[in-house]
Amino acid sequence: MYKYTLLDGSQREFENQLSGLELAKSISESLSKKIIAIKINNELADLNDLLPNNCKIELITKDHVDALQLIRHDCAHVLAEAVQNIFPDTQVTIGPVIENGFYYDFFREESFKPEDLSKIEKKMHEIISRNERFVKKEVSRDDAIKIFKERQEEYKIELVKDIPENDSIKIYSQGAWFDLCRGPHMVSTGQIGKAFKLMKIAGAYWRGDSNNVMLQRIYGTAWSNVEELNSYINMLEEAEKRDHRKLGREMDLYHFQEEAPGSVFWHKKGWKLFTELIDYMKRKGFKAGYLEVNTPDMLDRSLWEKSGHWEKFGDNMFTSTTPDDKIFALKPMNCPGHVQIFKNGLKSYRELPIKYAEFGKVHRYEPSGALHGLMRVRHFTQDDGHIFLTEEQIKDECIKVHELILSIYKDFGFDNIVVKFSDRPEKRVGDDTIWDKAEKALIEAVESTNQQYELNPGEGAFYGPKLEYVLRDAIGRDWQCGTLQVDFNLPGRLGSFYIGSDGEKHVPVMLHRAIFGSLERFTGILIEHYAGKLPLWISPVQVSILTISSHSNEYAQMIHDYCLTNNIRVELDIRNEKISYKIREHISVKIPILFIIGQKEVDDKTVTIREIGDNEQKTLALEEAVKQIKQRIIPPDLID
Repeated sequence: MYKYTLLDGSQREFENQLSGLELAKSISESLSKKIIAIKINNELADLNDLLPNNCKIELITKDHVDALQLIRHDCAHVLAEAVQNIFPDTQVTIGPVIENGFYYDFFREESFKPEDLSKIEKKMHEIISRNERFVKKEVSRDDAIKIFKERQEEYKIELVKDIPENDSIKIYSQGAWFDLCRGPHMVSTGQIGKAFKLMKIAGAYWRGDSNNVMLQRIYGTAWSNVEELNSYINMLEEAEKRDHRKLGREMDLYHFQEEAPGSVFWHKKGWKLFTELIDYMKRKGFKAGYLEVNTPDMLDRSLWEKSGHWEKFGDNMFTSTTPDDKIFALKPMNCPGHVQIFKNGLKSYRELPIKYAEFGKVHRYEPSGALHGLMRVRHFTQDDGHIFLTEEQIKDECIKVHELILSIYKDFGFDNIVVKFSDRPEKRVGDDTIWDKAEKALIEAVESTNQQYELNPGEGAFYGPKLEYVLRDAIGRDWQCGTLQVDFNLPGRLGSFYIGSDGEKHVPVMLHRAIFGSLERFTGILIEHYAGKLPLWISPVQVSILTISSHSNEYAQMIHDYCLTNNIRVELDIRNEKISYKIREHISVKIPILFIIGQKEVDDKTVTIREIGDNEQKTLALEEAVKQIKQRIIPPDLID
């Protein structure tokens, strides 16, 4: 007898072994028409695969969370067939599923042109409309090589040769066209539907190695239905408008240049925004009991070797060799420096927890192709915090950090937060007993807050498990920012200890905590979240004073000075330009509030106010206008 357990816990027994499709038919004929794949013991599989005895089965329909992966995978195959149909001289290489879509890399002597995408897309629709079945065939290594030699597919032959000896080699066909593939697939091409679009063409080295040949990559996106596709396309269009690189230029915040790749040249306005973020975080940290410290930018290689960072991050560290042949590294993170401060002087258990915070400049080598405005840089500022404590204090301090992180995100307008728990990675320091204790402590802490969290297996730091805090922005994109890590390893590796109540030496536990993460990246996220229309309290310029004619200049200057005495960040525009031109220009650079000053305002001692996003104007007495703005620019952490 064959026994199968369904997702709801019910069991079904059969005399003969069934395929996934046969099991679905045994439940209901209508279900068998909706199902596109199965999960066998939580692994996706083809619908026609035979089901092993005593396995757990989940039936996958088009509205299942895993359906998108299958749709995108199948779409990549159809893309490859369409390309080879239109351009027969093309060789196919690999075509994986990626976030929001898929791509396929091709070798072709002639370059694809942007107008080719519409031709390929049209051919894909034709293939899908034929509703060809996906048919799997397992072949020997020699047969697979022979098959692809006949098709002159050199890249597929190389892939076949690299498949481990014990792994089966599968070829999936859709009609006359076929491809090397691990699978699984849906039943037929028709199940892909019409909700896909080819997005762009890019270059990519074979197997990501710059020593190899350059291939041509075609990116596409695919969704369960046309509504989801349209929503995604609209989101991309909105994201383009919000691009922090474009807005950063328009708002005159910063720039990059070739002489310092991945390093920001902050302009006056950008630096003001940046320092407002730091000042805010300093106030929050002070209230939470953090002691602000500062550690050297460059430390001897030996310290990084002791900490374990050299082995883990050595390839991404900037180093310098001195004339006496000592090797120093620019710090990629601040934690070893904070351990040195903790070690300086004897510490008692009565002093714990000790909380250090630093806005430390760190340096990490990122490949040139990975650099992306403020979001991916080589030189950045971390709002690092490290808490030295006893094991008994872990839960309470983790709760405090968790609540601090959520309160800060709320102040910046982020209410939709996803928390992920990441456990031990494959490459790590410390034995499993220590990791068991660290993971247990962190899980207990987050669960005690009733915070929902997702599991992120194997993605912990090399020294300890972590919580990751993911922000969802105004257009639905996710940004991983904050982290909280429990570390039983690093303090001991670097020789730190405290004197316990028993008079003996004990190694402290260390919590690593970042909230903004990279301040540069968080600045970019804020710019895009608010489309440049930043909250008034952190806007680099809060008010611009625009004169209609030179007769208003003296009064405008007085307003400017009055705003400054009231700690309002203000600029004055008395250029001899039309007021309509001035208004458009200041709105385009996202100045939140405009004071428009003409003869009437001079005579009445008033200001006419226009706010970004509001076409209506209002006129107030100068003192009242400034009073209202003073109330609105108070940072959220200082509001009573």
